Amino acid sequence: MKKLVFIPLILLIVSCSVKEKPLFVKVDNIEVINATLDIIELEADAYFINKNDVGGTLESKGIEVFVNDVSIAHVSSESFKVPAREEFSIPLKVVIPTKEVLEKNKNGLLGGILSSILDQKMKIQYKGTITYSTLGFSYDYEIDRTEDVKIKM
Repeated sequence: MKKLVFIPLILLIVSCSVKEKPLFVKVDNIEVINATLDIIELEADAYFINKNDVGGTLESKGIEVFVNDVSIAHVSSESFKVPAREEFSIPLKVVIPTKEVLEKNKNGLLGGILSSILDQKMKIQYKGTITYSTLGFSYDYEIDRTEDVKIKM
């Protein structure tokens, strides 16, 4: 009788294995959500496809945000649940205090930011690591995405 319970349990474990890591597709939809005198709020989406029978978690760690080639902020977030056998995305959000921009004005960043605001476009780069974890297995995805975004005021 114990063998009858044990065999289906083994088949279940073998069939629900992690065959491969989720496929990182792209970082897209980079946009300025809010731009005021106090803050600049950016948002982007990281897209993945999980072909495995089991889910897991994704966590962004130490993603650096560059505005016009100057490091402005770091993004890190809570863990996101990865659905089994689905395409999914996780949001990457950052709020940059305008004070940070003013303090980092050593190489003319403020002039570049002001010029970008007047031109209504800005060069935004997300660079860092997103970590996938499941069943004691983990994998790091290197993110490096640059895009010129339009600023809506």
